[in-house]
Amino acid sequence: MAQLALNKTSLTRETRQLGTYERFLPSLDLKRRQLIAERNTARRSMQAIDNDIATRESGVGTQLPMAADERLSLDNIVSVRSVDIGEENVVGLRLPVLQGVSIDVMPYSMLARPHWVDALVGELETLVELRIRAQVQTRRLDILEQAVKKITQRVNLFDKVLIPRTRENIRRIRISLSDAERAAVVNAKIAKRKRQAS
Repeated sequence: MAQLALNKTSLTRETRQLGTYERFLPSLDLKRRQLIAERNTARRSMQAIDNDIATRESGVGTQLPMAADERLSLDNIVSVRSVDIGEENVVGLRLPVLQGVSIDVMPYSMLARPHWVDALVGELETLVELRIRAQVQTRRLDILEQAVKKITQRVNLFDKVLIPRTRENIRRIRISLSDAERAAVVNAKIAKRKRQAS
């Protein structure tokens, strides 16, 4: 770190920097609060999706216990054709958004399969979409967690390091300048007395 020059130019520069830091800090803090609110919303949404998945899985087990029959092959009856993920700009952050899921249902004979397979297929489609939604929400939450961590570090840098250091520099420069001014006045008085004495 460079030596602090104790002059009026440094005082002006440090004062200007302090003003910039103090103007910039509130907008950074506002962005941090907005990101934290968005992160909390994403957490609640993730919890709701997880609860919905758990409820539906237990509901299938309760309402359609016959789906556990291994003699009936239901492998790959539901498959994902495509997933459409877009982006959303939240406080300058690009977050993934699930825009749509295309699901293929393997054709099956209505007469060769039991009647409850239709209800099972409907539940499986919903569960597949919910799991994809949970993956996108997890990615969104990870991005928000990283952004909150980074912005919090920046806020702390300004609030706890840069602003106090700049204030201390300004204080030191002012003390040095006032000492120099006082010394100049004392020297001027001494020189005046010497001239009067001679």
